[in-house]
Amino acid sequence: MTSLTSPSVGEQTIELAPSYKIPLVLIAIAIPLLLVQPWFSLPLALFGLFLLLQTVTIRLQFTPTSLDVYRSSKLLRHFPYAEWTNWRIFWNPVPILFYFREVNSIHFLPIIFDPKTLKACLEERCPLIK
Repeated sequence: MTSLTSPSVGEQTIELAPSYKIPLVLIAIAIPLLLVQPWFSLPLALFGLFLLLQTVTIRLQFTPTSLDVYRSSKLLRHFPYAEWTNWRIFWNPVPILFYFREVNSIHFLPIIFDPKTLKACLEERCPLIK
């Protein structure tokens, strides 16, 4: 008799869903700010539009062995978990920035994807050593 078992969560590839919160909030803040501080509003709106474009095109995938970053369907970067030394999500009430450190480099990413799934994947695949 053979048993059919589904792979455990750690053996699955999980793609994070996009989150448009940060780009849309930045754009929404920039619009009324245009009346008060146009020189500050324009860079803020442009940054919000840049993040919106990145949210539409960038995808993070947690594979069993690495974090892969894709633009559309093209692999941009491959970060094996074995090389990670630390990670952190900044500002828990409203997560805005994801930081992780590899043996030879540091990376910062804005939270333009589902923060709850991100944290769950990180805790499972790269548990922090206390």
